[in-house]
Amino acid sequence: MTRRSTISSHLSGLFLDLADIFDPPLRLTVSEAAERFRYLNNPGSYVGPWRNAETPYLVEPADCLTSRALSGVVFVGPAQSGKTDGLILNWIVHMAVVAAGDLIMYSPTMAMAKDFSIRRVARMLRHSPAVGERLLAEASADNLFDKQFRNGSMLSLSWPTATQFAGRPVMRCALTDYDRMDDDIEGEGSPFDLAVKRNTTFGSFGMTLAESSPSREITNLQWIAGSPHEAPPCEGILGLYNRGDRRRLYWPCPRCGTFFQPEFDTLVWEPADNPTEAAATARMQCPSCAYRIAFRERDGMLAKAVWLKDGERIVDGRRVGTPRRASIASFWLLGTAARFTTWAALVEKYILAEKDAEQTGSEEALRTFWNTDIGKPYVPKRQQNQRLPETLKSRAEFVAEKEVPEGVRFLVATVDVQTNRFEVQVFGVLPGAPFDTILVDAFPIIKSLRQDDDGDTLWVKPAAYLDDWFLLRDQVIQKSYPLAGRPWQRMRVKMVGCDSGGQDGATANAYEFWRRMRIEGLGGRLLLLKGEPIRTAPRWRIGYPDAQRKDKLTAARGDVPVLFLNSNLMKDMLSGRLENTEPGKGMFRVPAWLPDSYYAQLCAEVRTAKGWENPGRRRNEAWDLAYYALGLLISSPIGAEKIDWTNPPGWAAPWDQNDLVFAGETDSFAPEVKPAYDFRKLGRALAGAEER
Repeated sequence: MTRRSTISSHLSGLFLDLADIFDPPLRLTVSEAAERFRYLNNPGSYVGPWRNAETPYLVEPADCLTSRALSGVVFVGPAQSGKTDGLILNWIVHMAVVAAGDLIMYSPTMAMAKDFSIRRVARMLRHSPAVGERLLAEASADNLFDKQFRNGSMLSLSWPTATQFAGRPVMRCALTDYDRMDDDIEGEGSPFDLAVKRNTTFGSFGMTLAESSPSREITNLQWIAGSPHEAPPCEGILGLYNRGDRRRLYWPCPRCGTFFQPEFDTLVWEPADNPTEAAATARMQCPSCAYRIAFRERDGMLAKAVWLKDGERIVDGRRVGTPRRASIASFWLLGTAARFTTWAALVEKYILAEKDAEQTGSEEALRTFWNTDIGKPYVPKRQQNQRLPETLKSRAEFVAEKEVPEGVRFLVATVDVQTNRFEVQVFGVLPGAPFDTILVDAFPIIKSLRQDDDGDTLWVKPAAYLDDWFLLRDQVIQKSYPLAGRPWQRMRVKMVGCDSGGQDGATANAYEFWRRMRIEGLGGRLLLLKGEPIRTAPRWRIGYPDAQRKDKLTAARGDVPVLFLNSNLMKDMLSGRLENTEPGKGMFRVPAWLPDSYYAQLCAEVRTAKGWENPGRRRNEAWDLAYYALGLLISSPIGAEKIDWTNPPGWAAPWDQNDLVFAGETDSFAPEVKPAYDFRKLGRALAGAEER
């Protein structure tokens, strides 16, 4: 070949490589480009052009990758869902054929990046001629970690290190198997945030994609979802999902048309000794009409499925609601909707994983099932048995705040003494076998009647100032509440139980406050409480701490009754009531007006071999006040367990006969001040007289 012909050949190749640069741009989305240019060659599975109808749930997230209104796309999904093919590989197709611009893809390790290059990218380029022919002809343009295309685009295959995230800007970044990456890359930040920095200079053209199955543990089991689509608090991919607009897939019931999420919990099957036989009966039960959907109907539902953002819902076939706004489009697909698995296969894996956990004590098979096959974080069994705030919140009752609900016979209040406040809860008691309770009011007492030199109100200090305790008289002991439906009638609080422990000084003030209330005629409405974690102690006992005992109760003179409660037994009792969901059978009922923090406090403590403990050191006043209330109710001053509700005492009678119900629109209880008699002191005086 002559030199002239050699130069001519090189120029022809160069012009051919540059030809695509001058072609008019194609107006195709990522999903459209895949159907037009991608070809699959998977013998034994599928050979033919890419079809979006196979995985219709990937169309919307794939097309979001070209949205200039978004900066990122996050996809949470199980294995067998096609997420890597439908998002990352199809995005590469779009880059090479439709929209020029570099793309860098990060795998968790260098070895995985190498495998992805050989097993996924090279095969895709080889079997999709319309894409593969876009590679530059030079050998240097097609190596293991870099691919250069005729339209000027470059694909780089990398892994997450500080060095790999540094360097020149890149328009597009993709992170696969995100939960297998470190949360912090050499102290410089998360992989997603480092990737975002690489494309910020491209403005609205920059895009970052992250996809993965979830594998991280829930960081706070006391979490309560703040919205229907919010994910539990986790690091990794679910943390990214929560940053976005939180889209979930809904599909319609073939019978009633109601749209619902395909949760694994909606699958039902017939029990059988053989897991395969049991799994063969798997059906999905519609939460609305209870129709049992056969697996053969799944494709029809997938074709009609829609992604709804947090805040949206389907009503009468129409999308309504206010969608969550975010610069990240985030998607969470569950395994029951994944295209390349069956409901029978999922059920069989679940049954086998449960049996493995029972036989070996290892929960790894269950963890893999929930993370990989279903696409949800796994809660270990030792933690599944713990009470969850959202469970309690789900059965809250819609009753008015600070009002006596219908059916309540009497009220009790409990007080927890803190460093700079009193925490108060008021409970209504309803007939039952055993009795029910329902919260009527919950509030702190924070401000005292004392003022500083500038006239500003000072905080309550129970350990330092006896005067602050009289706020309990005015705001709790003498408190009354309007009856539901009868605002012209009110019910007084029957009795108040107040914590007598706490800081040095608080106990002394508690004892002295009780003595003052006795003088004012209110001693019968106040009972001091103290927890007693001794295993052999009775559920409750009334004691009179004596000053001769060498303990912290230096204010005791043997004249103040204190209700001692076996804290472990009472907390066991409370735990059982919180699990009870049947009214009239000892149910602990809660109103819907409570904040989420209340439910979290009821779940702060867990039962261990040593007793009830608060491992997270979380706030637990609601829990303490609730078990105080139970102790107060079963003790001798009230004896709620022994009340004959067909012939109760006057203070526990129905409203029309109740001694604690009075006519009035405001508190008007003015107790009669009676002389205080100290019978112990009188006895000692009489004994001394006899000796003389």
